[in-house]
Amino acid sequence: MQVELLYHTPDPERAIATAARLCYAPVGAKELMETMPPERVASVLSTIMAGGHFSTLEHASYTFAIDGVSRALTHQLVRHRLASFNQQSQRYVKFKEGIEVIKPDTIAKNEKANALFDSAMQVAEQAYADLVELGIPAEDARFVLPNAAETKIVVTMNVRELLHFFELRCCKRAQWEIRELACKMLDLVRPSAPFVFKRAGAPCVSGPCREGKMTCGDPYPAAE
Repeated sequence: MQVELLYHTPDPERAIATAARLCYAPVGAKELMETMPPERVASVLSTIMAGGHFSTLEHASYTFAIDGVSRALTHQLVRHRLASFNQQSQRYVKFKEGIEVIKPDTIAKNEKANALFDSAMQVAEQAYADLVELGIPAEDARFVLPNAAETKIVVTMNVRELLHFFELRCCKRAQWEIRELACKMLDLVRPSAPFVFKRAGAPCVSGPCREGKMTCGDPYPAAE
């Protein structure tokens, strides 16, 4: 899995604080953005995060390039509706050199399961190649491709949605592949907005577990 932060709102914490401060300021957003002292930015951010005034977080966004993940992962990812996605198309891209697949460790570490998996992938790959060779359009031949098929996707989320995404997908009960993705994304965004993302992650990072009887029983260390 490769995850790269392509770009983000310049000085995201200042942008968020500016949007929040504008509600009560006699001057415009441009002046606030340029003149608000750092300590005032920190104060406004503290009020926002403590008070739950999260609409202001929507004024900063991040865009990621994600490669080497499975279609099983992206089927979960696109359920986060307050985000923008562009994914490599199986309709227009023909996989003439074969299909790359993502193999779970639980399968790779089991000799019998590994052989079954490889056999199934070979059958799917050959069926796809044969269908294309028969003149079947790629958009129809792709119906035989597995959830394991490797894909690439560009994702943009605003900060509010990122915090929600991290709550759900950094949790140890999340599916392993999307949890790995979420943790990598969190590592990438923290340096540019350390205050906003200080307590980001699974709910147990900042408070009690919300999973009830479904809890993993192994919480992350609490954020300071």
